[in-house]
Amino acid sequence: MSTSLKRLTKLFKKQNLAVSKDGAVYRIQNIGVPGAPISEVLLPERYNLDLKAVKQLMSFAGVAHPNGGEVRAAVATPDFHAGSSVPVGAVVATSRDMIIPQAIGTDIHCGMRLHAMDIDITDWQSKKTELVEKLRGDLLLGTRNLPMQPRSFHELFNNGLAGWVRSAKLKPMGDFIETDFVQLENELGCVYSGGSEEGHAKWAPESLVNLERSVIRDSSLATIGGGNHFVEFQIVDEILDRKRAFQLGVKKGQISIMIHTGSRAVGMHVGNYWIDKARENWPSTYKYPSSKIFPLYGNRATEYLEAMNTAANYANLNRLLLAELVRKRVREVFGKGIEMPLIHDAPHNIVTEESGCFIHRKGATPAHFGEPVLIPGSMGHPSYLMMGLGNQRFLNSASHGAGRDKSRHDMFCRNKAGEDLGLTCVDCITLKEDRRIEEAPAAYKDIDEVVEVQVQNKIVSPVAKLKPMLTFKG
Repeated sequence: MSTSLKRLTKLFKKQNLAVSKDGAVYRIQNIGVPGAPISEVLLPERYNLDLKAVKQLMSFAGVAHPNGGEVRAAVATPDFHAGSSVPVGAVVATSRDMIIPQAIGTDIHCGMRLHAMDIDITDWQSKKTELVEKLRGDLLLGTRNLPMQPRSFHELFNNGLAGWVRSAKLKPMGDFIETDFVQLENELGCVYSGGSEEGHAKWAPESLVNLERSVIRDSSLATIGGGNHFVEFQIVDEILDRKRAFQLGVKKGQISIMIHTGSRAVGMHVGNYWIDKARENWPSTYKYPSSKIFPLYGNRATEYLEAMNTAANYANLNRLLLAELVRKRVREVFGKGIEMPLIHDAPHNIVTEESGCFIHRKGATPAHFGEPVLIPGSMGHPSYLMMGLGNQRFLNSASHGAGRDKSRHDMFCRNKAGEDLGLTCVDCITLKEDRRIEEAPAAYKDIDEVVEVQVQNKIVSPVAKLKPMLTFKG
């Protein structure tokens, strides 16, 4: 046992946690909770376990419902780090009679979307300023024009993107009068689960489903959000698997657009409602759990899935509309014939039913065998297009990014001290200078190491490496 592992073991033992290491995988057992599953965390060699993140993960691993629901497995991907209450990079499997709303939080169905297009890099550089000015209004200043009929929202919440496309194409409005809805329909196959989950409008905010209104303008729709969310222009720098890249329609030298955002106000509405509901429905004859984590059991868990899917449908549309705004402005600047096909869109904050369990992913993306996986770096480091290998040990999940290595507070302190944050060559468009500091490259783990440890452990295989050129931050 190495000296550092001995120190770590001693530190964790004080917290009633037993730690061992198997290659790059840490195995952690909560000695104080009999029957709780051993949790496993995959980390690159030079990064140490974060005690706060581990304690958060172990709290979820120990969740059980008095009526019989239980956690069966808990793992973490290499972007593992502490969150406000839920660790990022956590994957929790429960029995099919129990769901933990807190395990995915309120940014329901947050995810990544990737498009690619053939624009000569010289042409890009010469017209970039014009494109930035158009997109600054759409993405940061709220000048986009997105009126929508209430029936389109109903179709979205009930039937997902397929329902929304059917309804919206009957009477296109605002910025999307010239949208190619046939293309959107054809691209649904590149969206996780087809972009159409079984939701219901009754779980959506009342302001978005009021049929008495002729038009609804939703200030939350087609927005990036704060934190680590972004819209980024990249260049396909390397092809690492020619066959897979060809199948997905990705070529070296292409300009790609990666979008990271979620369900915004709708996710907040649904998530908070059900986190509160889980607490209210805790059996009155039992004490509250010491972890203050409340699961849902039986029919309530089924209801939650429908509500969660309602927010998931909204998140899918949020990313789709952001991509359409970009596609619209790109065609205005570079020509109407520019194609910008969708490569893949997948969530990383979601509950899915798999292999007889409910899999809760928080900041972890599905990585089933043969499934595309998007792993972004920071705005100063490359991103990766990968292919899932269906690793059962890690519950068919990969990291959703590099993962924070330094807190936002730490980054402000480092900036005040004049330290290099890695922003020298970063082209970031934002209205908030604080966003550049807290999301600077130095805040994140090394993306190459995070990807490599997942390749070595047969979670994903590499397809293409994407280099950032321009990032919009909300």
